[in-house]
Amino acid sequence: MEDKLLVVLGPTASGKTRFAVRLAASCGGEILSADSRQVYRGMDIGTGKDLDDYLFEGKKVPCHLIDMVAAGERYNVYRYVHDFFEAYHGVKNRGATPILCGGSGLYLEAVCRGFDLPKVPEDRDLRKDCEILSHEALIARLQSYGPLHNTTDTQSRKRLIRAIEIAEWSMRHPAPRTDYPKIDPSIIGLYLPVVERRARIDRRLDERLRNGMIEEAERLMKAGLTVEDMIYYGLEYKYMALYLTETLSFEEMKQQLQIAIHQYAKRQMTWFRGMERRGLRIHWIDATNW
Repeated sequence: MEDKLLVVLGPTASGKTRFAVRLAASCGGEILSADSRQVYRGMDIGTGKDLDDYLFEGKKVPCHLIDMVAAGERYNVYRYVHDFFEAYHGVKNRGATPILCGGSGLYLEAVCRGFDLPKVPEDRDLRKDCEILSHEALIARLQSYGPLHNTTDTQSRKRLIRAIEIAEWSMRHPAPRTDYPKIDPSIIGLYLPVVERRARIDRRLDERLRNGMIEEAERLMKAGLTVEDMIYYGLEYKYMALYLTETLSFEEMKQQLQIAIHQYAKRQMTWFRGMERRGLRIHWIDATNW
């Protein structure tokens, strides 16, 4: 038996959360987040948690898979799938409708297509071998295992080495089957014209900078996160760390971050189109009014 699941996806700034909240309010639903960074506590403004968006007509719509782990930990898609199904069954047991909402393509596809995800142990010898390689050499080694499924793995040495570790382990071990149920997703995609998407991203970045995003990054670094940690989390945290360590000026940080977010939104749309080619049907709607 396949389990039914409503899914709302779209690029950053497309209004996914507001749309999903209205949908949940109309059908007695609860939301399951599919955002790879909103799982971290204390990373609120930079990840766009926008918890007020979960209010509809004065009533809060339940949301799960947010604030799961402390900032500084390394969460991954293997843990996400486990946590997703735990939350998913909880929603169903309460008689509510589960609605998956987010923009992290790998997390969305792992659930919707039922990826088999082995739990890969640490290989200390392999890590020692990788530590002496340059960043470019690590990328080349990762590419030698086949096409890259997640280009963000190339953004930091830690992510590169972990991706190599997973690829190497997977070549030597048959992937164990999981006992997760097969999902039958009904997917709604929110689409924005590029000009509107870019304008929303720029307005939202200005708002977040005014509303304490830099101070949030400063608190995280004072609490012990290193520059490399911040780079690992990407986008806002990467560029704010470079600004806070005086590697970039404020204007350089803002300009480069704007470009990076625009590029990220484009990669999201590319991933979603790839999901369609891989057999998932997405019902696209114009999100201009959301």
